Amino acid sequence: MISTAIAIQNATGDAVTDISTMIRAKNIYQNKDNMTNDEFAEAMFEYSAHLASVTATLVIGAVMSKSDIDTLLSTINEIESMGNDIE
Repeated sequence: MISTAIAIQNATGDAVTDISTMIRAKNIYQNKDNMTNDEFAEAMFEYSAHLASVTATLVIGAVMSKSDIDTLLSTINEIESMGNDIE
């Protein structure tokens, strides 16, 4: 349990320092004075969504095995397929 908590903590730290995350933050910071309030809000939303996505991806990789991830993706695909059949 402690190793899982540490893996999650490390994954979160890795997401924050991910190069694509850092580039987004840098671009927002450098261009903030040239953005309207709406553009800034949109950029912050996109940054937050990106950070959450990277964090989730890295956490899943930290707590699930490749086999578990494959099973999860297969289940998601089955559920999507069932949903498409209903429409």
